Amino acid sequence: MAARALESFINKDDTEKNTVEMSYDEDLNLLLQNQKTKEQIESLLQNGKHKELRDRLCCRLTFGTAGLRSAMGAGFCYINDLTVIQSTQGIYKYLERCFSDFKQRGFVVGYDTRGQVTSNCSSKKLAKLTAAVLLAKDVPVYFFSTYVPTPFVPYAVQQLKAVAGVMITASHNRKEDNGYKVYWENGAQITSPHDKEIIKCIEECVEPWNGSWNENLVDTSPIRQDPLKKICDCYMEDLKKICYHRELNVQTNLKFVHTSFHGVGHDYVQLAFKAFGFQPPIPVPEQKDPDPDFSTVKCPNPEEGESVLELSLRLAEKENAKVVVATDPDADRLAVAEHQENGCWKVFTGNELAALFGWWMFSCWKENCSEDADVKNVYMLATTVSSKILRAIALKEGFHFEETLPGFKWIGSRVKDLLDNGKVVLFAFEESIGFMCGTSVLDKDGVSAAVVIAEMATYLEGKNLTLAQKLIEIYEMYGYHISKTSYFLCYDPPTIKRIFEKLRNFDAPQSYPKCCGIYNILHVRDITTGYDSSQPNKKSVLPVSKSSQMITFTFQNGCVATLRTSGTEPKIKYYAEMCALPEQSDRSMLEEELQKLIEALIENFLEPDKNGLIWRSA
Repeated sequence: MAARALESFINKDDTEKNTVEMSYDEDLNLLLQNQKTKEQIESLLQNGKHKELRDRLCCRLTFGTAGLRSAMGAGFCYINDLTVIQSTQGIYKYLERCFSDFKQRGFVVGYDTRGQVTSNCSSKKLAKLTAAVLLAKDVPVYFFSTYVPTPFVPYAVQQLKAVAGVMITASHNRKEDNGYKVYWENGAQITSPHDKEIIKCIEECVEPWNGSWNENLVDTSPIRQDPLKKICDCYMEDLKKICYHRELNVQTNLKFVHTSFHGVGHDYVQLAFKAFGFQPPIPVPEQKDPDPDFSTVKCPNPEEGESVLELSLRLAEKENAKVVVATDPDADRLAVAEHQENGCWKVFTGNELAALFGWWMFSCWKENCSEDADVKNVYMLATTVSSKILRAIALKEGFHFEETLPGFKWIGSRVKDLLDNGKVVLFAFEESIGFMCGTSVLDKDGVSAAVVIAEMATYLEGKNLTLAQKLIEIYEMYGYHISKTSYFLCYDPPTIKRIFEKLRNFDAPQSYPKCCGIYNILHVRDITTGYDSSQPNKKSVLPVSKSSQMITFTFQNGCVATLRTSGTEPKIKYYAEMCALPEQSDRSMLEEELQKLIEALIENFLEPDKNGLIWRSA
């Protein structure tokens, strides 16, 4: 009944119907197979919510940051049974075309602990349906028997020599969301053109195949294997390659608190600390077990700082623990806080942690490398919106530093290229607390980062230094790099486009701004169009990315600022950093200059009041 009513409703507006490249007769019936999502659609229909119905039914999910991310629920632009099945069928078609040995090498499937009763969607169920599509086509599937950190999937793809893998997760997003993250055979998140080709293949086969709905195949198929023990054991063994001071770790009295933010991280961080010789970190009891409602935090994102770390900081004070490590719900990102002598907590930014990690990984390499090792063969990487501190360290120490487009998919692919060419990659990061220590996993990894920061803190304690004190030493040696990152919410895509188009036609057509308030602009780089005024041919060295908006301004005073849209959320982000020379040591003056420039950037370029932008909540 609901399918017929919906067909009648949509047929009233042929224009609306023609915006969707699918057969409603077939697809609507399929969408209604899940009783919970069927009830959602029926409720919208009965209550006359026509706009919401069209929003849900008249567009399809598209690949964003290496996969899909959306709210769980009914509709073709939501994460649900049908959209996951259709996506996996498209991936199957594409992989079959790319790999003649697909059915010998197999496919990896992992999942986190998300779930939603109202749509009967859980990460495990969606992972089972992903596996079912492939098993029904005689593709061997390495299906983890329990939840795992996201880094385990790319690690498993490489270890098991699978052609690809999928992780069902929405990482640190709100509880209503879920996602579908795709990794290629190289162990890195997929990049273009794979994403575009997969979308084409999805559109060619929206009708589920025989067996695609059979989530029980993972329990009965002889070609399904559970890689959990092998991958966990191998991962922990590989982790020891970046452990340089085990004897100190065994002896230390330093205490650590860990929160896993109601996600997957607890068991795996405990094992990682054991691999490094530490006593286990003290878990935050209210947050150590999986909870898809994320009941103790407004937002399950440790990047939000002290407000969401409150439980772990209070526990650390009670236990006299000096350092708190926080992994996000899928354990691919890491936040760190340290208790200071004045009784306050310092929550490090991603850029500050990167300065510490960069110094640490290079120092450890230098102390342990062979006599004939060439520093010119060593690399570190960062996304272009992240701090330039690694560039400053590289210039002084003699190793190479490279930038990539935002997103770890670009870092992972580039690191694999460097490794294949005999280079040594020590560290890579993105400012949103994503770190890659070593190259066992070609993606950000909160588990390894947590135990590396613990070893660093232990080593520094032996030198009577805190992490915060060492950070100041790093800045004094290589130059202060003071950064600030925030965002505005904007739910109206035309407004976002208008803001960026104005910057491209500022004083005249095809003319970028030459100043921002009182601050003169030296160079402009527009990744969306491929323009870069600093290059002789005016073309960007980084790849063009037409699907998102991103413009970077280099100012005469040493500041670099980037405006860009988020790949997964309705945000306009700004990233601003004052890159000072070592002799410019007046931090307060540098911070004041940066703040004034940010205010000018917001007032002149974003114009929040005029454009109806919503300021990031505190």
